[in-house]
Amino acid sequence: MLDRTTTSRPDPGFAPLAITAFSAVSAMGHGLAATRAALLERQGGLRPAQDPEDAGLPDGIWVGRVPGLDLVALPADLARYDCRNNRLAEMALQADGFAAAVAAARARHGAARVAVVLGTSTAGIAQTEAAYRRRAGGALPADFDFGGTHDLYALPRYLRARLGLRGPALTVSTACTSGARSLLEAAALLRADVADAVVAGGVDTLCRMTLQGFNALSLLARGPCRPCAADRDGITIGEAAGLLLLERAPAPGTLALLGAGASSDGHHMSSPQPEGLGAQAAMHAALATAGLPPAAVDYINLHGTGTRANDAMEDRAVAALFGSTVPCSSTKGWSGHTLGASGALEAVVSLLCIEEGLIPGCLGVAAVDPGFRADVASDNRRRPVGRVLSNSFGFGGSNCSLLLGLAA
Repeated sequence: MLDRTTTSRPDPGFAPLAITAFSAVSAMGHGLAATRAALLERQGGLRPAQDPEDAGLPDGIWVGRVPGLDLVALPADLARYDCRNNRLAEMALQADGFAAAVAAARARHGAARVAVVLGTSTAGIAQTEAAYRRRAGGALPADFDFGGTHDLYALPRYLRARLGLRGPALTVSTACTSGARSLLEAAALLRADVADAVVAGGVDTLCRMTLQGFNALSLLARGPCRPCAADRDGITIGEAAGLLLLERAPAPGTLALLGAGASSDGHHMSSPQPEGLGAQAAMHAALATAGLPPAAVDYINLHGTGTRANDAMEDRAVAALFGSTVPCSSTKGWSGHTLGASGALEAVVSLLCIEEGLIPGCLGVAAVDPGFRADVASDNRRRPVGRVLSNSFGFGGSNCSLLLGLAA
């Protein structure tokens, strides 16, 4: 099949954006402290699939489930939004003082000048699955609220109402690049002066459709996933929320989005282009928008799903741009592949790596694929990390790379 690769135009005028608050909840832990500890202690959150919602999966399948979601209560006046996905978003709002940071931004800029851009791939599909099981005479239950739960726009609609914001609210649903693309779209809103601050990120939760769908594609690993391993055999599905607050003019030495690039390749609906041409284009564009050479990157957070084809493609793409000089790894061995939230979660993980001076080696990897040419870390390394390139790739040939680091 002919490959058609299009790339976001490199923009040397891309202004770095301040990341003034961030939060994450995943199987790794609830909040930044727990996530940081999981990385440092090399303790992953993947567990055998034993929940009633996992019924029908083959033996040996693991998942990255967030505990305690059934106990989360949304504000009473926002009860129509109650579903697993919005509960996970609420968890992230309450963690790390994120909601308070947004309230402070709203006070600085005004509610109409704070936007919401969030990525998701499944939104509240689990709520529809439950409603379908309760249907009577073919009709869905009267209390089922599609617009508040399953609709892809339900997520930003909920956060906008929950945070008292009146700026633009957008959903990004570009498969597994959704969470990363939300930051790129947030940057566009700020550069166009449509907003002065943007709540960006991604939230995706486990549901039967996702688990059974990936199982039908024979992509699920037996046991926890092992990205970049010689014996890797597939992905582990997880759920997560990653939220970031973006504003202009970062102070020197503070965390910032330095660049972002996206591309779309038409190789196949689900398989990656073998040489990673679209992935290379996205990484190159991220570097170009930041005005930086490949040598300026200290660590690459790989998309690294654990499938044979995806990891091999990404290795070729990284080696083509960086050779074997920049250490890289995937952190999906901790969290699982959180789909539409993965780009946002891994952006947060990248920020923690900068703060800690940490390169988290791939978890559970006894031996890296001997055919790989990139410098894949399988054990944690401690060294100064000033800039991280975080990759996200998705079905349909969607590619996105974020360059995160300390503002000059």
